[in-house]
This record gives sequence, C-alpha cells and structure tokens, in this order.
Amino acid sequence: AGRVRLCGHDIQQEPLLAKALLGYVPDVAVFYEKLMPVEFMEFIADLFEMDRDHAAAQTNALFTKFALHEHTRQRIENLSHGTRQRLAIASALLHDPKVFVIDEPMVGLDPIHARTVKREIKERSQRGTTVLMSTHLLNIAEELADRIGIIHHGKLIALGTLTELRAQHEQRGQRLEDIFLSMVE
Repeated sequence: AGRVRLCGHDIQQEPLLAKALLGYVPDVAVFYEKLMPVEFMEFIADLFEMDRDHAAAQTNALFTKFALHEHTRQRIENLSHGTRQRLAIASALLHDPKVFVIDEPMVGLDPIHARTVKREIKERSQRGTTVLMSTHLLNIAEELADRIGIIHHGKLIALGTLTELRAQHEQRGQRLEDIFLSMVE
C-alpha cells in the first residue's frame, strides 16, 4: 500500500503535523451544541495552538466575511442550518490551512452566502491553498474547479480541466452536467 503525504508530512508517521495543515468541513458538521460560536472558535484555536490575539483577529475577520457577528452570543444549537454551515467553514479556515477539504459546501446556504463561500474558496485556491471539494452540484464544480474528477460507483472515471473533459468526450462548449450524464448513462 502507498503512503499518504500532506505537504510532505506522512499522515501515518507525522499525524499531528499533517493535520495541522488541513482544514475540513464535512457535509454535516458536528459542533459542541452548548457553546456559542465565539467559544467554538476559541476551542478550535486552542486545538491548533494558535496565538490568542491572532486567533481573535482571524475570528473577527472570518465572522465579518461570513456574516456571523450577529450570532456570536447564541448557542450553536439555536443556529439555522445555513449559519451552522458558515460557522463550520469559518472554523476550518481559522488556522489558515494549506489544504482545505470541503464536502457539499453550499448545503443550506442562501444565494448571498453561497456567493461568499464560492468567492472564499476561489481566493484561497488562487493564493496557493489546495482545495478539494466534493459536490453533486455540477454547476458549482464547473464554476470553481481548476480540475474535475468524476466518480461513478466509487471509481474515478474521468479527471481533467473542463476543457480537457470536453475534448475527451467530444462535448465542446457543453456544460459539465451534459458531460457527466453522457459518461454515466
């Protein structure tokens, strides 16, 4: 079996170093429900051993970006699904990860907040963060991805840029959805 390395760190031999470089948002985030968002961010900062002042500044910036300030003193258990999703994303970005893995990023987001998340994902990618996103919303993949992998029945059946996928499947100018459907039907 092969080895998994994250930014040069073997995930088995150096798990803490590897995980320190990783930000992860599952499709359904899990929180300590009785905490308030600010407390949750402090908890995450402590996990990553962040300087308190830096963590507070990052929290403030992320809360501004993701419109979370009005929710800072509510318990997480009382937040809407979309607000919880924005908090999950903010907490995963708090330590400025080099690799950001996000599953179904737009779940529960209204169009305004979805645009904010899309912009953040694109900006981080352009600044050198590796973003691995899984989604069933092919328009989101088409809009955001530099490279697209298509998985069908657990197997990777295509990988490339949208232009490469179009050329490989003689679907020039077609949407990713059309390419996907022609491959799996």
